[in-house]
Parts: sequence; structure tokens; C-alpha cells
Amino acid sequence: MSLNIAKDGRKRIVIVGGGFGGLQVANKLKGTDYQVILIDKNNYHQFPPLIYQVASAGMEASSISFPFRRNFQKHKNFYYRMAELRAIFPEKKLIQTSIGKVEYDYLVLAAGTTTNFFGNKNVEEQAMPMKTVDEAMGLQNAILSNIERAITCATKQEQQELLNVVVVGGGATGVEIAGVLSEMKRTILPHDYHDLDPSLMNIYLIEAGNRLLSAMSPES
Repeated sequence: MSLNIAKDGRKRIVIVGGGFGGLQVANKLKGTDYQVILIDKNNYHQFPPLIYQVASAGMEASSISFPFRRNFQKHKNFYYRMAELRAIFPEKKLIQTSIGKVEYDYLVLAAGTTTNFFGNKNVEEQAMPMKTVDEAMGLQNAILSNIERAITCATKQEQQELLNVVVVGGGATGVEIAGVLSEMKRTILPHDYHDLDPSLMNIYLIEAGNRLLSAMSPES
């Protein structure tokens, strides 16, 4: 496989990652005399602040996902390739991707982050992270599947074991997902699952620090 992008004499900028950082750089390069190549493992930008809404079935995934090509379709110096970065060879100004090698004049690394479990191996093995649309969809499916299974359980204890949700991390995302799940308990369960006792669903929010939203000021 190959990226199939010929050098045209212009300086080439390769951007790895189409999140907020990578997309902002690409947008700033619109109309310039650079050849711009954006590489991302997905062919869409996802809006992380609303991923919790997808996880709780409050929004469709398509509502927070935007195709890269649509954003740059009028710019002939822009190229997108769906691939993953495998290696960087700075001495050769070359990167290896999952679909081939590409040379660059300037390289921008904006590949984002991975979930930090802070050394809690049991949490890492059992928990479901929620940083991407795919992970949010997996969480949504797990929650809805457990609700359906709970309806068919023989005892209240079995139902509660399926309905209880534990959220690890009291930052903005943790607080948001805990809040929207609480809203689901109050509004969706009584209406869509009228034969299920919503009081059996408990949401536990666990935070290692002495308060929630530690990144914000106490006044906030």
C-alpha cells in the first residue's frame, strides 16, 4: 500500500492526528502554499466534550463526528489518509504509517492521549474507557444491554447487579457521565422501561482526591 501523494515542489507539512490540535493547525494552513497531509486512524473528527452524551444514548454518534474531507474539499493542496503512525525517522524526515512511508518537511504530532489508569491494574482490566466515539458506543451498548437483561432477572439483587454503574474519576468527564446517567435513571427508565424499578439503579462516582472537579477553582 502507499499514500499515493506526489511531491509537487511545495514544502510538505504532515499532521498526525485530527483532534482539536491537529485540526486547528490544518485549518490555519488553508490557503497557504504548503502541501498539507493529515493522517488519522479515523476519517472523521470527533468532539470529545460531548462523548458522554453518546455513551448515555442522549445523542447520536453522527452528531459529534465530522468528516475531514468535507472540511477541506475546496483546498487542492490538502490530502487526508486514514492510517496509523508506526515509526518516525527524523534523520531522514520520514514517517512509517500503516499504509506506507511518507516524507515531510515539517511534522506535527497531535495524536492525542490514552486513558490514564494511574497504576490501578484492576480498574484497567475491568473498566471501559470513554475517550472516543467507538468507546462511547461500546459503553452505550453495554448499559442498554444490561438494562434489557435486568428486566428478565428473577430477583431484585440480580437486577441491581446489572443496573449499578461505577464511574472512576471525578473530573469533568466523570461528573458529566454520572450526571447524565442519573438523568437517564429519572427520565428514561420510568418511561421506556416501566416494568423495571428505577430505584435499583445506583451510580457511584469514585475520586481519589478530596473533591470533585479538582481542575476548577473552589468557587466554580
